[in-house]
Amino acid sequence: MTKTLYLVRHGQTLFNVKTLMQGWVDSPLTEAGIEQAERIGRYVAHEHLSFDHAYASTLTRTQATLELITSMPYGREPGLREWYFGLYEGERYDILPPRPWNDFFVAFGGETQQQLRDRMVETLTDIMNRPDHECVLAVSSASACKEFRDFWHPEFEGARVPGNCSIMRFTYDGTRFELAQVLEQDDLKAALGE
Repeated sequence: MTKTLYLVRHGQTLFNVKTLMQGWVDSPLTEAGIEQAERIGRYVAHEHLSFDHAYASTLTRTQATLELITSMPYGREPGLREWYFGLYEGERYDILPPRPWNDFFVAFGGETQQQLRDRMVETLTDIMNRPDHECVLAVSSASACKEFRDFWHPEFEGARVPGNCSIMRFTYDGTRFELAQVLEQDDLKAALGE
């Protein structure tokens, strides 16, 4: 039986606005970020979506986003955290080399791109293989979502990171994930007539 994963990037944060690298450092959702997450909640209700289980990373911004989408209890998964940037946590993006970053952050105590990708794939595969996990909501962060998408769909390598509070709907057949739909905030507004 095919299962469904709704992978959501957290809402806009203060660090997003200031173009600072968040990684494992937290910053609060902005008013716009709160509105974005609430919009997903309205979309979920509008589409009569029902999740068996929900998960967020251990970072506050993903948990705050999930709590604005649904009131259901949820698990906290360290494997859903954003890329760890080491000493570059909290720095401005404009001091970085262009992507791909590959193993750039290792010299500064951070993760490689491959480590992030492996962690996301392993975590979400484990989650979807759990009993009674037919339709799951998971909230993570930009690069983490991108690396999961790009693993299953290499044709997206080099494509931009999903927008704040975007939804990527994947199907899962027990072996591989297929990207079935991407919904950005403008798509959600259109669906809701906003």
